[in-house]
Amino acid sequence: MKILIVCQFYYPENFVITNIAERLASYGHQVSVLTGRPNYGYGHILEEYKHVKHEIINNVNVERVHLFARRKSKFSIICNYLSFYFSSRKWVRKTKEKFDIVYSFSLSPVTILSAGNLYKKKHNVPHIVHCVDLWPESVVSTGAVKKKSLMYKILFKWSKDLYKGADEILIGSPSFKEYFYNVLKIDNIKLTYIPQCSLITKCDEEPFKYDKDYFNILYCGNLGYLQNSHLISESMSNVNTKVKFHIIGMGPCSNKLINDINKNNLKDKVIYYGPMNAKKASSYFVNADAFYISLSDSPYVGQSIPNKIMMYMAFGKPILGVISGDGKQVLEAAKGSIIVEENVTKIAQNIEKLSKLNKDQREEMGQNNYKYYYENFDENVISKKIEKILFSHKA
Repeated sequence: MKILIVCQFYYPENFVITNIAERLASYGHQVSVLTGRPNYGYGHILEEYKHVKHEIINNVNVERVHLFARRKSKFSIICNYLSFYFSSRKWVRKTKEKFDIVYSFSLSPVTILSAGNLYKKKHNVPHIVHCVDLWPESVVSTGAVKKKSLMYKILFKWSKDLYKGADEILIGSPSFKEYFYNVLKIDNIKLTYIPQCSLITKCDEEPFKYDKDYFNILYCGNLGYLQNSHLISESMSNVNTKVKFHIIGMGPCSNKLINDINKNNLKDKVIYYGPMNAKKASSYFVNADAFYISLSDSPYVGQSIPNKIMMYMAFGKPILGVISGDGKQVLEAAKGSIIVEENVTKIAQNIEKLSKLNKDQREEMGQNNYKYYYENFDENVISKKIEKILFSHKA
């Protein structure tokens, strides 16, 4: 097959679409990716990519279009979203290359689906959407848009119209089905549950060496409102055993977290490293004693399966989960986690409980997680499922 993948983000930005595209190419397909110039997490277009329009990465043709860099301000984020929307549509109008199918990987913003819908209309080929971030629910959950506002109404209609352009929608979490049926009122398009694979699966660098006199728990990911980042410092203030909490990532709550660490004299207990690329971050996964994940119990988005779960499971360690919904069900099914509600005292108690488990107990939990990952979330398992669906739509 000749496959056109549309996603605003691609390598060297840290998103699993890169893994999927390279897997599909390894199966013998001709894969092209329509994406932007890398800027996510950097605050600017990477210097070496400012004038790059086309490149080949691991047998994947990567077509890069112009966009405005995403910075911290809301205005820059809006400009970033809209610039890719217009640039990707312009590329579709100009290209003469024929593909058998379009596969759009739908992270925020949902507007990336427009280019795929346009290519479908222009060339009469199927368009498969892989939805791993619900719109407009995502912007409501983060507080960027109020539910009853005019902007929400505009985004709601736009999102619904974009989703309706798909021939099949692959949903990243089972509960997304409820959102499509009950909120968006879309019930005439096939919905198929296909989770994400892990962004990081192995370490190619020298593993980071933790202080072995302490129990070392690691969080790696976005530091936002949905992730309840404040719970980390508040909980660690109540932990009395020899535990060190390590944090990799960034987000809208980064500064508050740093201030809380300093304010509560937690520098020796909570170590913040800032953002890292996937390759470097993987070196911290190998020797960690356990991983931590938290996701706010908000409707729909808070019920999803965060990619961190797959990432953690791939390294075969116990997980402390402050989570509900689909994510909680996955952790329970794997039998390698301690799950606790959003309560600072209980989180602290369970961090201590986890630290007091003996080595054999922790290893058993970790192996349970790895086994579940390998059977359900392995990159090859997920990519083969996607390939099968793409084949089923090919004319």
